[in-house]
Amino acid sequence: MTTATDAGRLRDALGLLKDREQVAERLLESSAKHSFDPDRELDWDAPFEEGKWFWPPELVSLYGTPLWRRMPEERRMDLARREAASLASLGVWFEIILIQLLVRHIYDKPMDSSHVRYALTEIEDECRHSKMFTRFISRAGVRPYPVPRFHHNLARVLKTVSTTPGSFTATLLGEEVLDWMQRLTFPDERVQPLVRGITRIHVVEEARHVRYAREELRRQMVSCPRWEAELTRISSGQAARVMSISFVNPQVYTDVGLDRREAVAQVRASGHRREVMQTGARRLTDFLDEIGVLRGAGRRLWRSSGLLA
Repeated sequence: MTTATDAGRLRDALGLLKDREQVAERLLESSAKHSFDPDRELDWDAPFEEGKWFWPPELVSLYGTPLWRRMPEERRMDLARREAASLASLGVWFEIILIQLLVRHIYDKPMDSSHVRYALTEIEDECRHSKMFTRFISRAGVRPYPVPRFHHNLARVLKTVSTTPGSFTATLLGEEVLDWMQRLTFPDERVQPLVRGITRIHVVEEARHVRYAREELRRQMVSCPRWEAELTRISSGQAARVMSISFVNPQVYTDVGLDRREAVAQVRASGHRREVMQTGARRLTDFLDEIGVLRGAGRRLWRSSGLLA
């Protein structure tokens, strides 16, 4: 087990690792200053504004496809509303997994450490985010869009066999692509104020989660056994495949009156969509490449997910 006093002696391709306790203390200070209660911060009763989107059109999966060009504006906006609800549903599913992984990570750590206290703080954040997302789904007037049953059950296996570095890689996978999209969303005046408020809160608080996960993943990758690093590469590549497939539930296409198979085929063939997903993942994949996660079979799995060019 790596301790805080090891930090000055551990180094990876990005340089010396920071002291684990000092990182956690800074994150705890930031949490005390910049945490939000969505129930109080957001006006849930305000009516939606006519003519505004629930998600930036350029980030809607069908944007720029032949189907998109044939769709009237009203149907495009309905698809954006349902895709926003689908992403919120995915967010809840993923954050429940993340909470379990964080609890497992700190199970045998010193309970009086700042590292553990920050993990508990992050769990609090994730609980609020999940409640915020479920409230948004209801407010948007749609039912949740759960991930396919196969992927739901596959995640049971992945989170059970996940190594500690694998858990933090999966954490970053779930947070960073959506974070990139949300950073484009919350300043976009074309988007509904409620959605902008939700994404602003999520971006501010997730920045701390990303920092925590990145620092810990670096520590784990330089200190874990070789077999664990290799298993992490493979499991994270498989997680990337599940994430990319589950990003938008195909039921959204049926619900707006489109042929599901045709819509899915056009999304898969869309150069714009491929660029959106790879651009959203690039900051993460560059980081994972530098610290040695994207190697061998794991790298091939990441490429097949469509998130790595």
